[in-house]
Amino acid sequence: MISIQGLRKSFGRTEVLKGIDLEVARREVVCVIGPSGSGKSTLLRCVNRLEEPSAGRIEVDGVVVTDPKVDLDRVRTTMGMVFQSFNLFPHKTAEGNVALALRTVLRRDKENARARAREMLARVGLAGRESAYPAQLSGGQQQRVAIARALAMGPHVMLFDEVTSALDPELVGEVLAVMRDLAEQGMTMVVVTHEMGFAREVADRVVFMDGGVVVELGSPGEVLGAPKEPRTRAFLSKLL
Repeated sequence: MISIQGLRKSFGRTEVLKGIDLEVARREVVCVIGPSGSGKSTLLRCVNRLEEPSAGRIEVDGVVVTDPKVDLDRVRTTMGMVFQSFNLFPHKTAEGNVALALRTVLRRDKENARARAREMLARVGLAGRESAYPAQLSGGQQQRVAIARALAMGPHVMLFDEVTSALDPELVGEVLAVMRDLAEQGMTMVVVTHEMGFAREVADRVVFMDGGVVVELGSPGEVLGAPKEPRTRAFLSKLL
């Protein structure tokens, strides 16, 4: 589903990604872990070209995303991305936030978009909160609206960038539960996370990044349970 070859990204003279190679199979869940500044978020943002790669090739579901001639707007409808910040419009209801891209990007009519929005809000456990504004929702509920908004577009891939890091600890579980359900339903997912329990339970593979490179890659049991690389062991020892 995702093929990344020789991906490099520099900001000025600082090289943040130093030749990343990664394959993600259809229906696979890959969790990306590592210290702050290791390039995890930049990797995700390059996949849907929110950041312009400096070099390398990225292919998603048969489309070469790094092709200069690619229709980025169309490609991005196949990739849902959820960020650490919820990025909801404060003046729109939960339903309005989810329906907006359906109306403006997919050109759905009002009733069709509204029905789809309600369906997606129910899918993330927010049936009955369609008319609530972001300020009336908890952080966990706002993040679930953001997930519903991404799902409404019918993506083939979901990218999650530290989606629980801005939440109070007691709200983390409700967002991870939605992500766990998506994984069980066969959604291809790349998840940048510090939630080691989630990675251990849900991921098919875990990628440990540090210094802009993939240091270690394997099953959760291998990377989290018996890491081979000293840098991986040092990182995990600090978490534990």
